[in-house]
Amino acid sequence: MIVLDLSCDREHRFEAWFASGDAFEHQLAAGLVSCPHCGSSGIRRLPSAPYVQTSSHSAPVVPAAPDPQAIARRLIEALRQAASQSEDVGERFAEEARRIHHGNAEERPIRGQAKAAEMIELMEEGIPVLPVPPDKEDLH
Repeated sequence: MIVLDLSCDREHRFEAWFASGDAFEHQLAAGLVSCPHCGSSGIRRLPSAPYVQTSSHSAPVVPAAPDPQAIARRLIEALRQAASQSEDVGERFAEEARRIHHGNAEERPIRGQAKAAEMIELMEEGIPVLPVPPDKEDLH
């Protein structure tokens, strides 16, 4: 299998897979190759970067498996960072989220407290909410 860089007569660029260069030429001549953007069958092959094998018998490099706990820590930190840049509406969170969603209040990032049942109701109403674990300083 090979991947070819192609362009149509309207200058849309795209890639396509073929069994070989000859297979591409046969399909092109039969009118079977067309632009996925506009449907044009005026297709030409563009120069492609060659595949260069860097060593003859090297084993593939397998990346180390990501540490799930490290990923979770980074995600929670990113969520806390985003929350720190939002308006704290306290216990009025569910009410304010509904007002923003329905266009009755200015759209802005908010944070606050809500009971689990309120969060479920908001999600069922199609209002996007995301619980964020409190920071250690928030627990005191």
